[in-house]
Amino acid sequence: MPRELAIEHRRQLLATARSAITSRLTGEAFRIPDAPPPLREPRGAFVSLHAKASHALRGCIGYVEPTLPLIDVVARVAESAAFEDPRFPPLVARELPGIHIEISVLSVPEEIRLEDIEVGVHGLIVERGPRRGLLLPQVALEYGWGREDLLDHTCRKAGLPAAAWREPGTRVLAFSAEVFGEATAPEHGV
Repeated sequence: MPRELAIEHRRQLLATARSAITSRLTGEAFRIPDAPPPLREPRGAFVSLHAKASHALRGCIGYVEPTLPLIDVVARVAESAAFEDPRFPPLVARELPGIHIEISVLSVPEEIRLEDIEVGVHGLIVERGPRRGLLLPQVALEYGWGREDLLDHTCRKAGLPAAAWREPGTRVLAFSAEVFGEATAPEHGV
């Protein structure tokens, strides 16, 4: 995985995510800001939105593959998390002050042996046929899951039976994530 992002780069990504969402809410044009080289590298990323008061998920969308510059990905998925996550209604302006933004910058996913999966370190992708499910590394920690729980839940996310990871033809890929958020989450904040 590339070197960890500097604090100022994390801050710029968080500001870009919030600006992309705000611009959509106000109808103002949004332009991706100029960015230093680390933010122009192609990277996968997810943006998760949480309600500050309850910590409940309010939206989460991402790109796994590193096909676009990181700053572009963050702007796009922030807007998608706020307005296009099919699990939630689109965000409305009065909600925005109560939203905490968290960004997960991903390493490139690679196949992994099941015994090498580290809970809290690895996010997983389970694939079989046209089905694919993904869980970020922090999800297992939030729910107190072990390795097999993480595998089972990732299979369910793919629309597969929980134990599908044990069956031939099922691929398990892992990735790591650099996770950070706005200052309301001091363990991840900047």
